Amino acid sequence: MSECKFQIVGSLLRPRDLLVYKNKIEQRDDITYPFYDDFPGYKECESQAVAQVIQEEIDHGIDVITDGEYTKSMWHLDFIWGLDGIERYIADHGYTFKDHDGHSNFETRKDIGLRIIKPLSGKHHHFIDLFKQTKSLAQGRQVKLTVWSLAHAFTELSVFDHLYGPEQVYKTADDLKAGLIQAYKEFLDDYKAAGGTIIQFDDCLWELFDPENPDSFFAEDNGDLPALADGFVALNNVIADYGHQLGLKVWTHNCRGNYASRHASGGTYEAIAAKFLGEQHYDRFFLEWDDERAGAISALEALKDKEAEVVLGVLSSKTAALDDEERALRLLDQAAKILPKERLFLSHQCGFASCDCGNELTMAQEWAKIDQGQAIAKKFFG
Repeated sequence: MSECKFQIVGSLLRPRDLLVYKNKIEQRDDITYPFYDDFPGYKECESQAVAQVIQEEIDHGIDVITDGEYTKSMWHLDFIWGLDGIERYIADHGYTFKDHDGHSNFETRKDIGLRIIKPLSGKHHHFIDLFKQTKSLAQGRQVKLTVWSLAHAFTELSVFDHLYGPEQVYKTADDLKAGLIQAYKEFLDDYKAAGGTIIQFDDCLWELFDPENPDSFFAEDNGDLPALADGFVALNNVIADYGHQLGLKVWTHNCRGNYASRHASGGTYEAIAAKFLGEQHYDRFFLEWDDERAGAISALEALKDKEAEVVLGVLSSKTAALDDEERALRLLDQAAKILPKERLFLSHQCGFASCDCGNELTMAQEWAKIDQGQAIAKKFFG
C-alpha cells in the first residue's frame, strides 16, 4: 500500500477536558514531569483523548500516525523535561513572537526555564511509553515520534540559557554538547528497541542563519555566521547519522515558529538552502511554505541531487478558513518541475497546536482543513 501523499506535521488541537489539566501544568513548577502524580485523573484523561484522536486520524485518512502531541505541553520542551538531569521552572518571561500585526511582540507561556542538576541521560524516557501507547492504537499504520532537534536544543541550552560554566554540571559548551549527544543516542537506542521506525526532529532556527533576516540574533554583527551554521548542521547530522545506523527513518520539520497562530521570525529558504537542505542528512524534510516569508520554491534545487523527500507545507494551520487551493496546486506544480513527484508530499506548514493553547480555529475547522489537504493531494498526485 503506497503512502498517503497528504501528511500531518504532528500536533492537533487539544480537547477541552484535557486542557483543564494542561492549563494547571502551565502555572506550576512544583510538579514533576510527566505530572501524572500531581493531578489525579490527568493520566486517564490524556489516554482517553489520545485514543480518540488516533481514531480520528485514521478516519480522516492519515496513515503516518502521531498521538496528536496530546501528551506534550509544548512541541519541544517535554522531551527535555523527560531527560534525567533536567529541572523545569517558570521563568520571568516566555518566548517572544510576532503578534498578528507583524510588528508588536507577543509573549508565550513562561514555564520554559531549564536547569541541569546532574549529567543528562536519555534512558527510560517517558516518550518510549507514549510511543508504545500510540503504536498499540494505530491499527497497523506507521507511527512517528516527534522530538526537538539536537542542534536547536543545544543552542537554547547553551546560548539562551547558558547552562554551562565553572559552577555548573557541564563546565564548557563542548561538555554540554557531548552530554546532549549521549542523551539523544541513549533515547534513540531505547526507541529502536521499542519498535520505533520513524523519528522526526523538529527545528525552528534555520532561517536565523539568513544574513538578511531582520529577526536573527545570529546575523547581527556576526562575521562567524557561516561557521555557526556549519556547527549547527554538523550537530544535527551526528544524531541523524546515528539514527540511520540504528535503521531508523530520520525526518525533520522546519518552520519559523507557531504559537497561537503567530510566528517568531522571517527568513527565506533561498538564503540557507545550500547548507540546511543540501547538507543535512535527513530522509524527509517537512518545510514551511504557507506564506511569502519562505521565498521561492526554487530553493528546492538544493535537494535535486539527493534522494530526500520533501513535504511541502503550503497549507496553513494558523487560519480558520480553508486554504487557497489554486495557490497550493501552483506551488506543488513548481516543486514538481524541480523534484520528481514521487519525492513530494503535501502538508500544513506546522501542527495545529505546537503548544497546548493551539492555533485560533476550532476542531471542526481543523479537520475540514485536513480533509481539504487530502483532497488537494489526491487532485495533484492522483
